[in-house]
Amino acid sequence: METPRIQYLDHPALEPKEGCPWADTMVLNPAIMRDPKPESQALHMLFRATGPWFQKNLKGKSNPYPIFLGYAKSLDGGKNWMADFSRPALAPALEYDMEKMYIRDDSGQLAVNYANGCVEDPRIFSLDGQWYLTVAGRMFPPGPYWEGNKRMDNLPDWAMYPDNPFGTTAYRNDTTTVLYRLFPEKLISGDYSEAFSYVCRLTDGNITDNRDVFFFPRKMKIAGKLQYLMLHRPAQPYRFDAGKGVYKPSIFLASAENLKDFAEGKCTNKLLVKGEFDWEDERVGASFPPIELEKGQWLLSYHGKQLPDFGYTQSFMILEEQENDFPRIIHRCPTRLMYAKQDWELPDKFACPCIFTTGGVVLGEKLIMSYGAADQKVGIAWVNLKELVDYVKKFDEHGKEMTENEI
Repeated sequence: METPRIQYLDHPALEPKEGCPWADTMVLNPAIMRDPKPESQALHMLFRATGPWFQKNLKGKSNPYPIFLGYAKSLDGGKNWMADFSRPALAPALEYDMEKMYIRDDSGQLAVNYANGCVEDPRIFSLDGQWYLTVAGRMFPPGPYWEGNKRMDNLPDWAMYPDNPFGTTAYRNDTTTVLYRLFPEKLISGDYSEAFSYVCRLTDGNITDNRDVFFFPRKMKIAGKLQYLMLHRPAQPYRFDAGKGVYKPSIFLASAENLKDFAEGKCTNKLLVKGEFDWEDERVGASFPPIELEKGQWLLSYHGKQLPDFGYTQSFMILEEQENDFPRIIHRCPTRLMYAKQDWELPDKFACPCIFTTGGVVLGEKLIMSYGAADQKVGIAWVNLKELVDYVKKFDEHGKEMTENEI
């Protein structure tokens, strides 16, 4: 069977907007969703964007580059996009005073605002009949991070001590994944102030930097209880009991009965997969929320990273639910199916070729995917879903090609 034909737009779907202060440097890593009206074919996007924010330069080192989310829509299956560059859809608060590092959550309670400095890499998914958004948040905006380790150039003095109230999450300015309720009708109508509601953090930055986090769209029975099932990618997997002896960022599953349990140590973690192939040498992480296939089977897009040969590239695996246990991998494609080829996907500010998918929706027979290109622009690709799934099913859980009888 031939490799499935993945088609790409031959130009960026979105690019940085000159003169737009929050999006004139990078526009990338977009989440997409179908219109909530069943008869509509429209697609909606939240894209990551940044620009120099000189008015929040705290110490005169480098200008901070806070990360915002912008909104765009497509009426033709993702080939053409109309972006609203008039204002961000979701913006970090950008506070530096300790007493202002809080936000009201969806229950009206004060909670630590772990996305005060950045809202990075959105993923949109449904859960319990509601829409949600995850972002990788930072407590403070980084400097020009493509120039090196500039994420701590604009930390207030109080945050630079290990005994600050927020721990390593503050003084290392690592990412903590944060969950928001998303109200699509408000987003689509441009009522951005009412489109998002802060729920809670999902990861603990005092354990490890953790991102590429999102959920399966329904609960599963694990250890005798119906539980939420989350994917995450800790930078230091060995800090979890389930990751002992694993030293490179890898994909984990986690289950809990309540959303707020995940960051509070009340969840069960399991290592799903670590890098095995040359193009996965530095890390692997899940890319966009799983797509249900036949009953109990799920298509999972994931990325690998390896420099200098491959950069960020994408492939797929298929998971199968198990009775009273975590899903298991039953098919894993051993080759990268999506990788940078076009000039605008190749290295520019970052010395890393990059295709990084963060959104996927099914329209008819097609899987439409949105991705960040070269960490600076937005691309769109599409593939026949059945052809893709049939191809991935050629391989077993270890990536070994199976015989006709085994298939």
